[in-house]
Amino acid sequence: MKITAITAIPLSFRLPEGKTVTMGIGSTTKRDTIIVRVETSEGITGYGEAHPGRSPGAVVSLIHNTLAPMLIGMKATDCVGVWQRVHRMQLSSHGVGSGASLGLSGIDMALWDIRGKAANMPLYELLGGSKKRIPAYAGGISLGYQAKESLAEEAQSYISQGYKAVKLRLGDSARADIERVKHVRKVIGDEIDILTDANTAYTMDDARKVLPVLAEIQSGWLEEPFACNDFHSYREAAKITPLVPLAAGENHYGRFEFAQLLEAGAVQIWQPDLSKCGGITEGLRIAAMASAYRIPMNTHSSATGINHAATIHFAAAIENAGYFEACVSHFNPLRDMFGKVFEIGQDGCVEPLDKPGIGIDVDESLFEQYPLIDGPGYVVKF
Repeated sequence: MKITAITAIPLSFRLPEGKTVTMGIGSTTKRDTIIVRVETSEGITGYGEAHPGRSPGAVVSLIHNTLAPMLIGMKATDCVGVWQRVHRMQLSSHGVGSGASLGLSGIDMALWDIRGKAANMPLYELLGGSKKRIPAYAGGISLGYQAKESLAEEAQSYISQGYKAVKLRLGDSARADIERVKHVRKVIGDEIDILTDANTAYTMDDARKVLPVLAEIQSGWLEEPFACNDFHSYREAAKITPLVPLAAGENHYGRFEFAQLLEAGAVQIWQPDLSKCGGITEGLRIAAMASAYRIPMNTHSSATGINHAATIHFAAAIENAGYFEACVSHFNPLRDMFGKVFEIGQDGCVEPLDKPGIGIDVDESLFEQYPLIDGPGYVVKF
């Protein structure tokens, strides 16, 4: 079974007035994604999701004009060989590094979808896992900067659905962040896990002020306080308190960058995104490396149900899975356009789909509703 075609389909939508969420990387104005379709000589088609990297048109061009020509004709079941070819020709020498990782992630995910369909097995089973309950937290583009009262009210709305953990956005100012997290903890009580995410907006001074308060409220982690490559700041912040682990990984590409995280010794929770890190093939390698050091994998998830479903399958197949990031965004039509791929239970958990492959029936006629809107998706005040 050979790869006969690789097609990248960019999708976008603008957020309606009143649905914008503000966080450390800016205020959302639109969302983008890239669906990757891989066709084979035996008529089996697989679908994956590639993160747009804030430049969906560029990533689509890279997939069509650079990655596809080097991969068409290869065996569709040879996920490792596909990964090695892209690594040799793009990631390791003279290539577009992060962009190639985004494109490869979507292709690799589609190839695993094909493998599952060919074997008539759901992805979690193909990966050696089992159908088990995966704890989930209320995440996605939600719980952003707002009055502390309305933030607590929003958090309560997710808790009433069954979530046992919520993620609050930090990075506004140390004073505002502290006020919000203390208020939310007071309102929701001590039984709900409060996770926090600064989206790389913190300085070391911010971290020194906020981390002791996060320890006081027993926050489950502080995610991405600093830029992904600022290893020195991560090391220094890890010394402030042992009670709040630092988390990172959604902006790290491939196992080699995660090896740098490991060597830095400051990030205790890893969060690769299967639509960014190199796909499921590379995600398994990252998970195995983390497992050897007892590092939990709280995988980041992106825009559409394809990545959400694949991520739950992945979590059900590794031994060190932590939380699944459930998208609870008030407006994200891409999440449910092929039907709901997860349901939160009263136990705060989700479970993988049972159909072969990733388990989603993709209706491409829906794509015309979400034409590409190139350009930035966040408004940032510099």
